[in-house]
Amino acid sequence: MPPTPPALHGPEFEADPHPAYRWLREHDPVHRVDLPGGAWAWLVTRYDDARSVLADPTMLKDPRRADETWYRAGLGLPFDHRPSLVRSMVNVDAPDHSRLRRATSAAFSPRRVRALEESAERIAGELVTTLAKEAEPDLVRDLAYPLPIAIICDILGVPETDRPEFHRQAAVIDSSSPDEHEAIGAATDWFDAYLGELVEARLRTPSDDLLGDLVEAHRAGGLTRDEVTSTAFLLLVAGHETTVALIGNMLLLLLREPEELARLREDPALVGPAIEEALRLESPLQNATWRFPAEATTVGGVRLEAGEPVLVSLLAAGRDPRRYEAPDVFDPRREASHLSFGHGAHFCVGARLARVEARLAVTAVLERLPGVRLAVDESELRWWPSMIMHGLFALPVTFDRGAV
Repeated sequence: MPPTPPALHGPEFEADPHPAYRWLREHDPVHRVDLPGGAWAWLVTRYDDARSVLADPTMLKDPRRADETWYRAGLGLPFDHRPSLVRSMVNVDAPDHSRLRRATSAAFSPRRVRALEESAERIAGELVTTLAKEAEPDLVRDLAYPLPIAIICDILGVPETDRPEFHRQAAVIDSSSPDEHEAIGAATDWFDAYLGELVEARLRTPSDDLLGDLVEAHRAGGLTRDEVTSTAFLLLVAGHETTVALIGNMLLLLLREPEELARLREDPALVGPAIEEALRLESPLQNATWRFPAEATTVGGVRLEAGEPVLVSLLAAGRDPRRYEAPDVFDPRREASHLSFGHGAHFCVGARLARVEARLAVTAVLERLPGVRLAVDESELRWWPSMIMHGLFALPVTFDRGAV
């Protein structure tokens, strides 16, 4: 056994974190990891432990329950603790969590998702048609990024005239490194002000979109003003980033596996199962967002004190050989659940929509880009340097243009 655990940061880890997580699962499955600003956290890497922590109601989500070291380090997403942006369901516990989840779930009802699916199918087709004309097409820049941000804008009712700046500011949060606090802070300031203005507009003129629903709940006394803007911001940061990463990771897996790509092109009904396998194998969430024990507890034989920060590694849990046979193999025909959308009370409320967007994006590529393949060596691809997200900055491709 190596004398020290492998590094959990740096370009080598970002490009391929799986060997490090394999070591931790075997030798130190509940591992104390150092974080920026002098903070640290417990990192849980085995499937059974991960599932247990995610379902445990005593593992609290409210950052105010964290120990002082974590809080002083300014961690969290997007490294900002202002009430107008963090009082969403991802950062609160029962009973507030249930109340906020009910208010948001209507946006992702089967009826609304079906309506959004029509829009997403049209947008995905238009995006792939446009990127096919690019000299150097990029499946992240030209498809995985703009598709979900367009849907988020639809959900929130962002006016068409505001969308270019909305896109630009979202890109800052998405693509900045964790140490780029100034850039992230400026973009966060913009969204704080913009979402506040959007709420004021809904208070003056009701609308038939999610933000309109949230504002009506606020008007009726069911939500605070901070909870309205925080929920809107959550959709941007959590809903958008994860879908970008899911689409990019899924497409990369198919480019690595041309036989699977050909099989999906012949039978589009297989795209759905392939997405579930991609979620397991290359989870867009590297680690679930922070949890803090309400009281001292034991996880995987390790004692955790109240308030000590806990990260659940969804990426590591998805390849645990105790749960999955041949866990490193991309096999869309396997029948096994995964934790990539979470588990328990905090299961992702937008999971249905994320799956729809990923399916439509992949299908559009299969239908409109014959012979699609990587345009660079895979070693040249760059991954986000994030403790939470696991996704690509870019995915340049080429294809058989004469066959279009």
